[in-house]
Amino acid sequence: MADGESDMEYSSDNDYEFEDYYNSGEDCDIEQIDPKRTDPEYFVYECLNVEEVEKLMNEPVEKLSTQLQITPSLAKVLLHETRWNTAEVIERYRNNASNLLVSARIKAAPPVVAGPSSPSSAPCPATTTTITSVASSTISTAGTISGPSFLLVPSASSAFVATSATSSGAAAMSSSLSLHPGPSGNGTKVQHHLTGSTSSTGSTFTTIVNAPTPTCYRTQLCPVCVTVQSTDKFHRLSCQHSFCRDCWAMHFEIQIGQGISTQIECMEQRCDVRVPEDLVLNLLNRPVLRDKYQQFAFADYVKSHPELRFCPGPNCQIIIRSQDISPKKATCKVCKTSFCFRCGTDYHAPTDCQIIRKWLTKCADDSETANYISAHTKDCPKCHICIEKNGGCNHMQCFNCKHDFCWMCLGDWKAHGSEYYECSRYKENPNIAHESVHAQAREALKKYLHYYERWENHSKSLQLEQQTLDRMKARINEKVMKGLGTWIDWQHLFDAAALLAKCRYTLQYTYPYAYYMESRKELFEYQQAQLEAEIENLSWKVERAETTDRGELENQMDIAEKRRTTLLKDFFPNEV
Repeated sequence: MADGESDMEYSSDNDYEFEDYYNSGEDCDIEQIDPKRTDPEYFVYECLNVEEVEKLMNEPVEKLSTQLQITPSLAKVLLHETRWNTAEVIERYRNNASNLLVSARIKAAPPVVAGPSSPSSAPCPATTTTITSVASSTISTAGTISGPSFLLVPSASSAFVATSATSSGAAAMSSSLSLHPGPSGNGTKVQHHLTGSTSSTGSTFTTIVNAPTPTCYRTQLCPVCVTVQSTDKFHRLSCQHSFCRDCWAMHFEIQIGQGISTQIECMEQRCDVRVPEDLVLNLLNRPVLRDKYQQFAFADYVKSHPELRFCPGPNCQIIIRSQDISPKKATCKVCKTSFCFRCGTDYHAPTDCQIIRKWLTKCADDSETANYISAHTKDCPKCHICIEKNGGCNHMQCFNCKHDFCWMCLGDWKAHGSEYYECSRYKENPNIAHESVHAQAREALKKYLHYYERWENHSKSLQLEQQTLDRMKARINEKVMKGLGTWIDWQHLFDAAALLAKCRYTLQYTYPYAYYMESRKELFEYQQAQLEAEIENLSWKVERAETTDRGELENQMDIAEKRRTTLLKDFFPNEV
């Protein structure tokens, strides 16, 4: 029994060893495949809602506010200006905080020093006063004033001007004065600069006039509404331009009504200092305006963040986030809208963002010239009867003479079977450089129409194939209701239709790419023609899917997808 027990124990230990071996998860023979290398459209992203994005953006704001000891509203503006680069803000702030604040338009730029003949101007249109001496004053060499009497008169000037009248027969002397509250709050600090022809040279000195602060300092003139109000109703920015509370509120309301939030500037002409968020929210009384301002500000922050994009779907609140800023396809999980993550427009592989913008602009400009190519009918090349295209496939068969031909070039379809498409390739005129300007213009238009016609044709084929898919769904539903199989039995037809739409969409965007292409054009056109041939074969089989062998259809699907993937691997711009 002891031997038996030992055998059982040994056997049990062996089981644990085998279990550990198979569950170890380490297999050196299997190489980990990088999906970026196998799939040219591989893209990692996540869909976030508004609350998640606010939390994501508040993290760098709090970090910056803590490290630099600044307010959160100031941290938001700095991050907004540097596209949410926290390290750049910290470095620039520590190197030269003043330059950073000026470049972010938080602080006014230092004024240019005026020449001796240039009049000085104050930055803030505050209430000013003309001070006139109405009594004699004896000015000693010690720099003190004895026995003056001042009369304060409001003036339109932006500086304080003092006119001194002496009782002696000496030459008149003028003095410019600047008044500031005294250190005790009860007197006025007066700075004099004396000029004139006297027995002593001009001198600058400071004294304290022991007189109560005049009553006129408690009021101020608003330069917008031109009303005199109490100083506690005025607000000023770092540029020192001061305006009343009501004018600021009206200014904010107008700017928000125009969709402006983070770019609201000072009301003074030629002043671009930003209005801080705290001041805007403090002066807005209507909750609707406050909510609008915060919505616009949030949209500005998201647009300036390099890793965030709004979903372009109608009324969709989802925001896509990705650290890979590439022209890859992102699909919203809520509304299923697909778009290019880099530029936010329709997905356009293999064409890059810059070229597709040029192409769409050109199409918009030349649309009137190319209107005639949008016709839906062509004549049969054999019997010349008018034929209307009612499907997505370019393999046409005349209903009258049963002639098979290509819709694009009207050539015999038999010539498209073994070799790649010649009708997808544009043949340049080798002698165009020696032609006249008018001939070159006609050749340029001919080239554009060649690519535009094919671009537009595949766009319409996509729409027509969607109609084919809808008809297929209706027929399959009818078969399922009659007990001729289940939806799972017919699923391969829907997979084929989805792949056909995917391949034709890629093929559509190869034509703008080829139009602007200069190098490697022969290889690209060869792969483009191969892809187009397989797509048309797949389209033909999908339209007759119910009578096509399933194995043959799936084999054609595999060939078409490989052609599409090969083209994207060679020509899709993956650089950031």
